[in-house]
Amino acid sequence: MVNVIETIDLKKTYELAEPVHALRGVNLTIKAGEFVSIMGASGSGKSTFMNIIGCLDKPTSGGYLLDGVPVGKLSRNELADIRNEKIGFVFQGFNLLSRTSALENAELPLVYQRTKSKISPKKKAAQCLERVGLGDRMDHQTQQLSGGQQQRVAVARALVNDPALILADEPTGNLDSRTSLDLMGLFQELNDQGITIVLVTHEPDIAMFSKRVVEMRDGLIVQDTQITDRHNAKKELEEFSGVIGL
Repeated sequence: MVNVIETIDLKKTYELAEPVHALRGVNLTIKAGEFVSIMGASGSGKSTFMNIIGCLDKPTSGGYLLDGVPVGKLSRNELADIRNEKIGFVFQGFNLLSRTSALENAELPLVYQRTKSKISPKKKAAQCLERVGLGDRMDHQTQQLSGGQQQRVAVARALVNDPALILADEPTGNLDSRTSLDLMGLFQELNDQGITIVLVTHEPDIAMFSKRVVEMRDGLIVQDTQITDRHNAKKELEEFSGVIGL
């Protein structure tokens, strides 16, 4: 399988009053079709690592290849292009535009895409909303949607550019238990369709829905484990709904 992410001795130091070594030499390979959770306490380096693999920040030293492309050699415009074309982002806070429809939010990345698709932005956004189960909510504005529905809009927005990779940063952080299971079921479904997913979470039970867990501590990877007893989110959602009578 092709390596979607490959980092080589990745280091990041922030020059503050005293140097802060956020990453101390991270080597990680993630292949196409994997579903990886990155865990670690606050200050472990996981957010810094996520920002670098998302091309939102640059390492102090070391190498990073995204889909085989050496990211360190790219210009600012090229970095913007690769973010828009190869990466879909899902954030804890949804990051949707208020007083704007689900359809308009989902099509937003296509507005900034310099290489225009043969499919119209609205049609592509509508297809992605259908894909995440919001075909009947396209015209609803953000404030008319539940938290779970807003996060599904964010996932649809992440899908519109057909990315090689979805990066999800604490995507269940603002969701209740039932809605978290619903979202993880969606991620598992998308991963089963071949989309590579990297998810940052501090919740061990959420990490068990992925296929592999990478644990970071003090800027280093201290454990990298394949999940052999992966949890099924849709099954757990059915059981949860039965227990509370939904």
